[in-house]
Amino acid sequence: MAVSIHSDFDGGNIEVVQAHGGGRFDLAIRPDHQSHYYQWFYFRVDGASGVDLELRLTNAGGSAYTGGWEGYKARISSDGAHWRQADTAYADGVLSIRHRSASETLWVAYFAPYDSDRHRALVERVKALAGISHRVLGQTLDGRDLDLFRVGEGPRVVWLYARQHPGETMAEWWMEGAIPWLCSDAPEAIALRAAATFYIVLNCNPDGSARGHLRTNAAGTDLNRQWAEPSAEKSPEVLALRNAMDDTGVDFAIDVHGDEAIPHVFMAGFEGIPSWTPQRDVLYRRYLSALSARTLDFQTTYGYAVDAPGQANLAVSTNAVAERFGAIAMTLEMPFKDHDDAPDAVEGWSPARSQALGVACLKALSDVITEIPPRARG
Repeated sequence: MAVSIHSDFDGGNIEVVQAHGGGRFDLAIRPDHQSHYYQWFYFRVDGASGVDLELRLTNAGGSAYTGGWEGYKARISSDGAHWRQADTAYADGVLSIRHRSASETLWVAYFAPYDSDRHRALVERVKALAGISHRVLGQTLDGRDLDLFRVGEGPRVVWLYARQHPGETMAEWWMEGAIPWLCSDAPEAIALRAAATFYIVLNCNPDGSARGHLRTNAAGTDLNRQWAEPSAEKSPEVLALRNAMDDTGVDFAIDVHGDEAIPHVFMAGFEGIPSWTPQRDVLYRRYLSALSARTLDFQTTYGYAVDAPGQANLAVSTNAVAERFGAIAMTLEMPFKDHDDAPDAVEGWSPARSQALGVACLKALSDVITEIPPRARG
């Protein structure tokens, strides 16, 4: 059986530039629709058994975050369910993946995928959890539902939302760990639900997820740059979320993401917003300390540069939510590479670690939730 490469499935992304024979292929990542962004890849190699594969992503040097390739290892799977790191090298603008497969089919991806079938299964699973209520905020440009879940009866309002950038699949793996725990009989989960009401969006960008995009929705829009002026035409997902937040208010929020270049788990806060106060910063730092105490898979040494006072980009959700609602808001970033403080040579950062981090983030919130004052609402 001749070796062939395919990406015509949900979340798939690759183009065959040239087949050199045997297992050697020149490939190219397809840009997001109506956008210059690209970095996410996901494809299937058929006829791979016993073949020395050399898969060269020839346009890697023009990708959105070229710093993401240094020290990076592609993920491979023989069954589409269990993923490990592959021999990967980056040089002269080309990302080369080498592997000798024992299976006839080999799946290759930027990170372990989270496809639409799994997303729909998670929606149904969360719907069935005790205490959960569900409604559809609206439809995306491709006609997909944007699902909102609510759980808890406490006076504080917490928003958890993930995958504004669809290629950051670790964000939905985080949700798969966090939300079942939040609805469980664990004492800390029970205390959280008594202290706060949670609003949850598992995937903010289902269109981009299905299309195999890195960063944008069906219109080629980066949703996390739309929070100042969302529109029904370009960013209905953000418009629906922000309108719902206007209805509920927000006291605490985590926007869950992945970072291409930095090999650490970290938070980005709201330090540069006009309404920043030392009191709010204390609460933010208190949460970071609680999370550091809960898991080795988090650190505060490495991350993004902190915005200067008054210089935050209010089109970014964390800054927008913190400014608009007076919330303690933050962006959680997980690596495509590995968390170098606690590396895993076989799997790197993984779905299982993303799930465990989701639980740790909520346990840390249980440590500080009573310190966060609920805002008065009309």
